[in-house]
Amino acid sequence: MAKSKVLIVGGTGYLGKRVVKASLANGHDTYILQRPEIGVDIEKVEMLISFKMQGAHLVTASFDDHRSLVDAVKRVDIVICAISGVHIRSHHILLQLKLVDAIKEAGNVKRFLPSEFGTDPARMKNAMAPGRVTFDDKMVVRKAIEEAGIPFTYVSANCFAGYFLGGLCQIGHILPSRDSVVLLGDGNQKAIYVDEDDIATYTIKAIDDPRTLNKTLYLRPPQNILSQREVVQIWEKLIGKELKKSTLSKEEFLAPMKDLEYAEQVGLCHYYHVCYEGCLANFEIGEEGEEASKLYPEVNYTAVENYMKRYV
Repeated sequence: MAKSKVLIVGGTGYLGKRVVKASLANGHDTYILQRPEIGVDIEKVEMLISFKMQGAHLVTASFDDHRSLVDAVKRVDIVICAISGVHIRSHHILLQLKLVDAIKEAGNVKRFLPSEFGTDPARMKNAMAPGRVTFDDKMVVRKAIEEAGIPFTYVSANCFAGYFLGGLCQIGHILPSRDSVVLLGDGNQKAIYVDEDDIATYTIKAIDDPRTLNKTLYLRPPQNILSQREVVQIWEKLIGKELKKSTLSKEEFLAPMKDLEYAEQVGLCHYYHVCYEGCLANFEIGEEGEEASKLYPEVNYTAVENYMKRYV
């Protein structure tokens, strides 16, 4: 069976570049949207050229030019969007409505994977403001996809390892301390950490799989469902030293909210739901979803302990 042709939007981003690599590695005819807005961002241009030299096709199109988007999606079977929805980087989730319009008009796309890759927004109806904007915007995009009758897969990838494990689950840290750590609440709420390369691998595995059609794919590698305390213990074992621990109550965690920039407020809310409420691991996957490590046991995912070794 011929492999699907894949278009990746946001292919130079933090996750997008990994999705491009995974698509190429899996032998897909891989197209990357090249947006004129990239301007003279030499690092992005060089990345695009490097992907082109590895066999990817660059397709020029802009979110401001509907016809160019329609022409781009007409060339492929699958569209994956990985544009950023993280406010501390950039938040462009609703731009995807233009992509939905183009896919609807083109009429040939067999599946669309919008920019999700985090907490399942369908489970965050009671999320705190302003952090809930991320989930609300993603739900607006989902509604448009479903109303247009576009086949989809939503990928709920939980915590990006680089952001959460590097900082021992502390907001504003991406490298682990060898001295001390602040435990959020009792530090016992479970979260799920996934290596960003594994997120890309599972995503590409799912695009042609009938089992994930019109479903949410949850990434829950069994060895990586851990509490903050367990993550800290793994780090202590790796460095052969116990860290000095203090705790932060939820009231103390939320207290600085009003003095923060908007983007930081959004991030604080997300950490709150993950680390104090355990929103990623406190539910069973129902009929609407599938779990990636069960569907694709052949993927040799990176366990937290192995991931953490890079910081020693």
